[in-house]
Amino acid sequence: MKARPDADETLNLILSRLEDMKAEETVTIDLRGKSSLSDYMIVTSGRANRHVGAIAENVMKGLSEVGIKSVHVEGMQNSDWVLIDSGDVIVHVFRPEVREFYNLEKMWTAGEKAARKS
Repeated sequence: MKARPDADETLNLILSRLEDMKAEETVTIDLRGKSSLSDYMIVTSGRANRHVGAIAENVMKGLSEVGIKSVHVEGMQNSDWVLIDSGDVIVHVFRPEVREFYNLEKMWTAGEKAARKS
């Protein structure tokens, strides 16, 4: 039985899946030392509800393939905003206008620069 991937391996897997699915404006926020919830938070966008749902499904499939089974998911019904919590990494996939409204990056990166991927 293969060991569960560590936080950095999980992060890299998710970022790769997001890139494959043409997710837009992906931002990675390092939460280590800031939150006991998770090590990383990723905020990204899909162009429309179907794209958001497809991105989320692809990420969940990738997590399952590497043995991360206890993934908490919310928002798949509407696919305006899908939350995927794998434990070490939390992913928020938004439609652009929903992302702009909630502006999670600003809340978690006040006073510092988030690492922008794309």
